[in-house]
Amino acid sequence: MFGCLVAGRLVQTEATQVAADKFVFNLLDYENVNHVVVFMLGTVPFPAGTGGAVYFSFPDPVSGTGSVWQLLGFITNDKPSAIFRISGLKAGEGGANLFGSSSSSVAQVGVSVEPLDQLAQQVPVSGSSSVAVADSFLQFAQKTLDSLYNFASSFAVTQAQMTLNPSETFIPSSCVLKWYENFRRRLGQNPNFWKT
Repeated sequence: MFGCLVAGRLVQTEATQVAADKFVFNLLDYENVNHVVVFMLGTVPFPAGTGGAVYFSFPDPVSGTGSVWQLLGFITNDKPSAIFRISGLKAGEGGANLFGSSSSSVAQVGVSVEPLDQLAQQVPVSGSSSVAVADSFLQFAQKTLDSLYNFASSFAVTQAQMTLNPSETFIPSSCVLKWYENFRRRLGQNPNFWKT
């Protein structure tokens, strides 16, 4: 039903079900994790009127024992994935363990199936979601555009260097550059313009 992704690691699609409505993923070497993506696999939707509250837990150095669960945000059938920043979360802040499983050596991401009206009333731990999603998307989009433009530019040839090739279509690099600059300008002015 759910997947979990950390940059540079294999995608986890086998969540451990710890209760009828609770699922967890273990994250080894959590000290080197900045962001976590939680998403629905598309095989099983949430039951009508429900979504998934996404929590994060790591060994608590303040207490020295156990861990604290922190609400990051949520996913729903209408919003089936989300990116959460976990690198800035503070130890010792959080709530009770809803998942019944806790580890003092690994971090865990938990998904709790809850009513949508309850999800709307919950407040994520500061710095974990909404701004992080926009910032992460903006950085990702800019790096993707830079990479695309640099890659395409590496194939550039002058008109004098062109050879006839009936199976090849040529696009002026000025057209790509104009689109790239326009897209970056619009993205910088409004990181959410792509949603409209």
